[in-house]
This record gives sequence, structure tokens and C-alpha cells, in this order.
Amino acid sequence: MPRASLLPWSPCGRPGVKTLVISGVFVTTLWNLRCFLNPSNGSREDSKHTEPLVVLVWEWPSKQVPNVSRDVCHELYGITGCWLTTEQQLLHRADVVVFPHARLWPGRDMLPKERPPGQNWVWVSLESPSNCRALAGWNQTFNWVMTYRQDSDIFIPYGKLVPNRSATMNIPAKTNLVSWVISNYHRTQKRAEVYKNLSRYLHVNIYGKANNKPLCRDCLLQTTSKSRFYLAFENSIHRDYITEKLWRNSLLAGTVPVVLGPPRANYEQFIPADSFIHVDDFNSLEELATFLKTMNSSRYRQFFAWQRRFSVKLYTDWRERICTICTAYPHLPRGHLYPDLQSWFNS
Repeated sequence: MPRASLLPWSPCGRPGVKTLVISGVFVTTLWNLRCFLNPSNGSREDSKHTEPLVVLVWEWPSKQVPNVSRDVCHELYGITGCWLTTEQQLLHRADVVVFPHARLWPGRDMLPKERPPGQNWVWVSLESPSNCRALAGWNQTFNWVMTYRQDSDIFIPYGKLVPNRSATMNIPAKTNLVSWVISNYHRTQKRAEVYKNLSRYLHVNIYGKANNKPLCRDCLLQTTSKSRFYLAFENSIHRDYITEKLWRNSLLAGTVPVVLGPPRANYEQFIPADSFIHVDDFNSLEELATFLKTMNSSRYRQFFAWQRRFSVKLYTDWRERICTICTAYPHLPRGHLYPDLQSWFNS
């Protein structure tokens, strides 16, 4: 025998109007009772969704502190719901506090004495492990890391290739073979050793403070663009450590980068395999020099094929980098502390 329906049904097989009204009143009563018994959870979550995320930069990463009093993330980069501030007295209101490594003292005296519940602290560095000192003192301090490393919680590369539809190549006129801009030259660095040996086989036009030929900001690209090749030699060799030497001095300038840094496979995670020359591609620096000196025009043009599909985007404004925290925020892990920051960064 069919089971009797618990609700009266209309001839069309749907609940009657009276039943729907009674059901609606019942559900509403239950919801109001839930909110009465536990009023705080709903209001707190609602406020988190309606109020902007407050990101406090404890010390600005660069010497010149820009004006962030306006809604800069939205005005400049189209990122909504993100409020940047450098006012340390707003610590109690901040959802995220940013600590650039270059501004951290060796001791902990400059850090806030207390961390409000639920607040997340971010350690920031664009320098490689070779140039970051005193990391051991920051264990169990930071929730998230923000670096050039792809496995960072918040990834901030020096640059990237973005799709375009130009389908054209722009190769500036060339007047010399190889150039290099270098400010901090140390004989103990690998790049100094490679340059010294490479210069035995070809001439390198050197600019920068290290050679008493500093270039103004607007002069750099004009200068390097006149060379067929540019020595994009990193000051230290670390995974993902690929700096403006590649993005600005080489690719944006319209010259072919000869790179010294992490392995070729790492570079190919960022740029096409046929857009650069890696020092490790050759058995000797003499072989590399011969390759550069004897390259014909047709082969040379092949290195610029990437321009038909991509353009270079540089990340030079710290406001843009910090605004990306708000974009990443919903997906970041909660309640996590880096137990050993130095071990992670050196891995």
C-alpha cells in the first residue's frame, strides 16, 4: 500500500499554498533562533566580506616611501577590497603585516610586541639566500613568505612574459657584439670568473659603477639594445633567482641574453627555450665565444621569435607587489608558521 504523503499536494503534484506558507514560517523561525543563540559568527563573517583587507607594511621595502593613502590597489592595478597602510599605530586593525627582510634588524626589538589574534605576518625578500643574512633568528615568526621563488606563498617575480597579439618582431640596430652592466664586482663571484675567462676570446663592452661608467636610468636600455648579446649574469646561483638582468637589461632592451644562473630547465619555466643562450650549453667558454662571434643574421633573428607572442612585463613598483597579497589572500594557508626560515630559503 503506498505510503501516505506527509504534506497535502495540489492536483498538479506540488505542495499547496498553505503548506508552503507554513513551511516558510517554520524555516524562518529556525533561522532566527539560530542567530539569536549564536549572533557573533554571522556578523563577523559578514564584516570580513564587506570590509577591505588591511595590509600594514611595517617598514617600506625601498628608501622612498610612496603615498598609499588612497585606494592605490584599485586605482593603479584594479585590485579591489585592499587597503595598504604604513601607519604602525593601525597594527590592531591589520589583517596582514608585511616585513621586508632588508628592513629587519638582526634582533627582534623592532617587531611588534604582540600579534593580534588571526593576524598574519609576511616575510618579504627579493634577494637570494647568498645576500640574506641572519635568517636563523626568525624561526616560528612568519606565517607566509613572499619572494621570487615559485613555491612561495606569494610569488613576486622580477618580470614575466605576457601574451600579446602583435605578431611582429622588433630588433634594434646593433653596433657591437656583447655588453654587460655591472655595479658590484667581486672576484669571488662565479660571474666574475666566467667573465674573466670569456673575455680572453671576445671583447665585452662593460658599463656600470664597477667600470666607472654608470648609466642613467633612461640610458641603460638604449645602451644595451645596441649589443647583439647581453651577459645576464646573476650575482649568485639559486633556484628561480632570475632578476632584471634578464627581464629588463636583455629581453626588454631587444638583445639576446647569455645567462649565468640556475640550470637551463629553470629558465625555461619562465621564458621560451629558444629565446636565450645558457653558459652551460657549451663545453668551454671558448666554444661559447665562437658561437657568438660566428652567428649569422638568420640564426640571430630566431632568438626573437618570442616577440610575436609575448611582451615583457616588469615588476618594479613595490605597491603592485604588495597589492598581490590581497589577490592571494583567500587561498593562503591559515595557522601556519615557518619553523625554520633559513632552511626553507636555502632549500
